[in-house]
Amino acid sequence: MNDILEQLTEVLEQRKTAAADNSYVASLYDSGLDAILKKVGEEATETVIAAKNGDRDKIVYETADLWFHTLVMLSHQGLTANDILDELARRFGLSGLEEKAGRPT
Repeated sequence: MNDILEQLTEVLEQRKTAAADNSYVASLYDSGLDAILKKVGEEATETVIAAKNGDRDKIVYETADLWFHTLVMLSHQGLTANDILDELARRFGLSGLEEKAGRPT
């Protein structure tokens, strides 16, 4: 599973220097953070609607779009999927209540 995340991370980094008219991701980077966040929000909404409708194929499709655009947002912010995986690993084995109680206020 991490293989595809690593490959996507590499491609997203390469697209930072690509021409906006040659790459969808480069055009997102060129449009700035607000445009990227708008796409993340749109994809999150579409994922919620797909889940509400119970269409498994659509849930997978929309969640892939959501994850992809979230990866673009992370890359724009200088982060990678590994940063998120590290945080999830840190939380593994903690109860949700323990993790929540340990968050900074």
